[in-house]
Amino acid sequence: MGFWKNKRVLVTGGAGFLGSFIVEKLKEREVNQENMRIPRSKNMDLRGWRCDNCVRVVKDMDIVIHLAARVGGIGFNRKYPATLFYDNAIMGIQLMEAARRENIEKFVAIGTVCAYPKYTPVPFKEEDLWNGYPEETNAPYGLAKKMLLVQSQAYRQQYGFNSIYLLPVNFYGPRDNCDLESSHVIPALIRKFTDAVRNNKKGVEVWGTGKVSREFLFVEDAAEGILLATEKYNKPEPVNLGAGFEIKIKDLVELIAELTGFEGEIGWDTTKPDGQPRRCLDVSKAKKEFGFEAKTDFREGLERTIRWYKNECLTK
Repeated sequence: MGFWKNKRVLVTGGAGFLGSFIVEKLKEREVNQENMRIPRSKNMDLRGWRCDNCVRVVKDMDIVIHLAARVGGIGFNRKYPATLFYDNAIMGIQLMEAARRENIEKFVAIGTVCAYPKYTPVPFKEEDLWNGYPEETNAPYGLAKKMLLVQSQAYRQQYGFNSIYLLPVNFYGPRDNCDLESSHVIPALIRKFTDAVRNNKKGVEVWGTGKVSREFLFVEDAAEGILLATEKYNKPEPVNLGAGFEIKIKDLVELIAELTGFEGEIGWDTTKPDGQPRRCLDVSKAKKEFGFEAKTDFREGLERTIRWYKNECLTK
């Protein structure tokens, strides 16, 4: 609690999926609402070619937690690569520069597992981050976020600016984006199977072969990990944030079908891309440096997410 006493905290993306849990956990740490700044893009867009809004939003702050990002699944990444590159790069670069000029005490940059090379040995170690090019479908997004690591380390070296960089896997949980055009795999599958059960559909089609693997981190665990790093980590090297396990997409699909009560046929559209062959992080550094370990059982997390979708989305 002492770390946060009288701290003024900017949380970009604080009204979004992950950000809403960060804000709740900040309140649990006795950060008063009046000491938090949570800009909304409709009033304070940080993506403009001029950085005026970035300058305004960091003014008088002590800590910046930069969560705001344009994100999406494979289809969204294929359709909008330029948008994902520009929005994420310009927003992060200008915000960090504005924070540096404002003499912000600490800047927390959130990267992405998409920054890792396509054929990174499993489990992904932070030292392997530069050993190849990212998987093609999400490379523009991954590289845009990766540039914030370069900026973070350069600013620490030249200016002594205390910026840290975290590399999380995909988050899942309540309040996620369930729009089929832009959502990630778990909310998209939950929506597809839940809607199929509701509408008595006999089949559901999913993308790819199901042979690739992924790692997922429950959103509340992710929020706790980010705040622990904010409190305790002050080094230039990036740190993975994950749950330390992987699951094949085929097994994930079958598990979500079971939990939603779907008993029909599952079809695989193999003309659609799988994305990166495997994803699983080495999470030992996060435990060593700031004591973070994921606590939520994967099945339990999925059940909680499905309940949220049924209670909050199907009733609207």
